[in-house]
Amino acid sequence: MKKISFETRVLALALAAGLPGTVVALTLLVVEGYSAKVLWTFGLLVMGFWLGFAFALRERVVRPLQTLSNLLAALLEGDYSIRSRGATTDDALGLAMLEVNALGETLREQRLGALEASALLRTVMEEIEVAIFAFDDALKLRLVNRAGERLLDMPAERMSGRTAQALGLAELLAGEDQRVVDATFPGARGRWDLRRSMFRQGGAPHQLLVLSDLSKTLREEELIAWQRLIRVLSHEINNSLAPIKSIAGSLITTLSRGQRPADADEDLERGLGIIAGRSEALQRFMASYARLARLPAPELAPVDVGDWVRRVVALETRLDVHVDTGPHIVIRADGDQLDQLLINLVRNGVDAALETGGAVSVGWSGNSERVAVQVRDEGPGLADTTNLFVPFFTTKRSGSGIGLALSRQIVDAHGGFLTVENRKDSSGAIATITLPVQASSQP
Repeated sequence: MKKISFETRVLALALAAGLPGTVVALTLLVVEGYSAKVLWTFGLLVMGFWLGFAFALRERVVRPLQTLSNLLAALLEGDYSIRSRGATTDDALGLAMLEVNALGETLREQRLGALEASALLRTVMEEIEVAIFAFDDALKLRLVNRAGERLLDMPAERMSGRTAQALGLAELLAGEDQRVVDATFPGARGRWDLRRSMFRQGGAPHQLLVLSDLSKTLREEELIAWQRLIRVLSHEINNSLAPIKSIAGSLITTLSRGQRPADADEDLERGLGIIAGRSEALQRFMASYARLARLPAPELAPVDVGDWVRRVVALETRLDVHVDTGPHIVIRADGDQLDQLLINLVRNGVDAALETGGAVSVGWSGNSERVAVQVRDEGPGLADTTNLFVPFFTTKRSGSGIGLALSRQIVDAHGGFLTVENRKDSSGAIATITLPVQASSQP
């Protein structure tokens, strides 16, 4: 059975409400014995008022609801400019209209904010030098920025809707979410930092692919490294060659004299000794640099942290180093390289503590993911922390300047990190080795 509409029900209720009064009025007219003309005149008048008020009531109820429905329909379609006039707080319907008006204003502000944010996002995406691609669940391209267009040497209009396979990006959407890849594209080639993440749009999963060109950064870092290498080599080689050149010149002058002085042999012996000493120092320097540059990849094996710490501490005989025992942790690492790493740090700590008569302690802590080994000393502390890891920079009179540089290289190869800083609880310094429990060799 067809359902009766709301408008019809309102009209029927209005007619039913006026029906008793109308019937009573017409009945009284008949009972009082009025003429037919009077009966028809008043009867039509009563019927007219009855029907008129019934339809007016229907209009009064239905029209505001239709207005409210139109307002909601406009909001649903995204038109937030329509407002209800005459909405007041005096009645329930007016309050509903006011709430709809407020909802429209709120949605308008939110839409404006979303449009501004979207415009800002697109502007940022277009300006940054990072290629960004967004693919839907069918691996079809839905969004690309200007850097992505340059990378693939194709305008966005031609790329939109094409699959990752067709664009040559399918392999990048598989594998690890974060990695460094060597790849060649139509617009560029080199080494890229790849990052991939998931997001949802319209309830469907999408993939975001971000490619950052590392080649320029690597070239700049390589240039800096070469400049630093040349600066260090020049400094050390000149320090040795300058006295060698000076003494060799003096010896040549002595030998060229027709009559040599009585102590000429002694001068020759002393000069040649200085030349030999500086040559040996230069040879040691080059050997140290070669050692730093040829650190082999770590050979991973189980290493008990407690045994490792105690074994290295036992090698230090100049000072009684205290061991702060930590939890039992076994990591995968290269034991020989870790020994060299900790030996360097313990030796530095003891060197510092001997200057002040302080103590040195080694302890460790950690969990199933990472372990932190700390070497604390009560020495004078670090006067300059900016050059700690610069190769061949040292404040020690007899130091080589490669200990901390080599130590950080070992830690980096194990996927960890090394920090050296002044202690906050007392005088001295603290060196912290942080290593993953399941380490993997780094390239």
